[in-house]
Amino acid sequence: MPTFKLDGKTIPFEAGDSIIRAAEKAGVEIPHYCYHAGLSSPANCRMCLVEILPAANQRAMMLDIVEWDEKLGDYKAVRKPKLQPSCQFMATEGQEVLAETSTHVIEARAGVQEFLLLNHPVDCPICDQAGECKLQDYWLEHQKTPKRMHDEPVHKPKAVSFGDTIVYDAERCVMCTRCIRFMDEVAKDPVLDMRERGNLKEVIVAPGRKLEGHYTLMTEHVCPVGALTSKDFRFKARVWFLKTAKTVCQGCATGCNAHFDYDPRSNKALRYRPRDNEAVNKYWMCDEGMLSYRDVTSNRVPGALVGGKPVKLDRALEDAKKRFGSVQKSSIAFVLSAKHSLEDNLALFELAELCASRALYVTGAPDGYSDDILIHADKNSNTAGVKNLAPEAKSFADLLADASAGKVTHVIALGGAAPTEEVTALGRLEGLVTIAAHEGPITGAAHVVLPAAAWIESSGTFVNAKGMRQLAEKGTEPLGASEPGWKLVGKLAVAIGVEPSWTTLKDVRSMLVATSVPPPEPPSAEASAE
Repeated sequence: MPTFKLDGKTIPFEAGDSIIRAAEKAGVEIPHYCYHAGLSSPANCRMCLVEILPAANQRAMMLDIVEWDEKLGDYKAVRKPKLQPSCQFMATEGQEVLAETSTHVIEARAGVQEFLLLNHPVDCPICDQAGECKLQDYWLEHQKTPKRMHDEPVHKPKAVSFGDTIVYDAERCVMCTRCIRFMDEVAKDPVLDMRERGNLKEVIVAPGRKLEGHYTLMTEHVCPVGALTSKDFRFKARVWFLKTAKTVCQGCATGCNAHFDYDPRSNKALRYRPRDNEAVNKYWMCDEGMLSYRDVTSNRVPGALVGGKPVKLDRALEDAKKRFGSVQKSSIAFVLSAKHSLEDNLALFELAELCASRALYVTGAPDGYSDDILIHADKNSNTAGVKNLAPEAKSFADLLADASAGKVTHVIALGGAAPTEEVTALGRLEGLVTIAAHEGPITGAAHVVLPAAAWIESSGTFVNAKGMRQLAEKGTEPLGASEPGWKLVGKLAVAIGVEPSWTTLKDVRSMLVATSVPPPEPPSAEASAE
């Protein structure tokens, strides 16, 4: 692989990489505002300027400038190298680049930073971006000088609603144009643009339009300062109080990698953010996925239910024992869930094996909207994983047909979701136990419901539509009396008279290694396990 030198450090690069992109891959940050790896590079912020040393038999590109001389008490003519934007300058073999070691670059960065802050409001205490703001970070790293302009700053529109999801503060905007380029290049809806010139510039929405669609929240995510804020997260929390779990979005079969932010003091889920993975979701997430963090507490099954009434877990297991204890174990049907983790499904699959039952079915949420950007029609996060685990499993429609025909009388199911609301056939069953985190058609028909932990409350493995196996970390603590699904399957097994072959998550994952599920992707495509 070809390489170049950056401040004396060898940086490998691929054909077509810019200097800043190659440095980013090597874990070296060149400060920037307008650059984003997933977008075009306009080089308009000038924060990423670097000095390119001339190669052999090549003259340096120099500029004639005037510089104040303290001794002369006057300006004098000097020459300095012409700095280049590293977001547009391509890396080449043997190239030598100076960034942190160039006095010219250091002065340029400080100057750019000072210009950006001339009219910027000092409202960090009330800004949602505080703690994550590049203006704050780069002031400390590359400026550290007090504001020299004491004139009244230029005032611009504040708290402008761009649509149902985004609020714009023009005074904070550094005109990096990331939001404009995202809507144009990724979302394919060029609804944002700029107007005016110089320090009067501001971002606007096209006349007669509003910022809408399935990717509007990404404009806030790519904003490096506090100009664009999400109406959902606005004024909710300070980021330094939050903890983050690396997880996988549950919205559809794409399996976007995500950061799940929550407040450990209140055990409250607060937001989803994309986690970069070029093989899965690149740098993006859809609005529906980013707002799906709300599902942690929405329509939850917080405790055990018998006949729809809340009971203690022991009481629910006792009722399950009465319904299943005297039944021929091989006649019990088992329903896997495409919305639950592989660990939960494997535990139920293993229970079916221990019961010598071959009556396997699979359920999940119905299909929905899709596009050619990220959103998959399959609204289940683990369809591929369940198919690999139990390729012989029949559909939910087959379960309803078999229940109507009396071929199935006792069912143990995972999850409450179903592709249809018409589940009256389940009412004919003599015994239906479901282990579910969320309410759904199956929980409504079940005789016994055991409260499972949501995906973020227990570490789990999910296989996306591309067949990529991804691990998701545990974040918040389980709600109410809920427990990991694989653990509840084990307790249910004991209740119906079967000795489970697992007691810990490690046991379940040991069994998972022996299955035909695809091996894990490289570390960049998965989060660490619990």
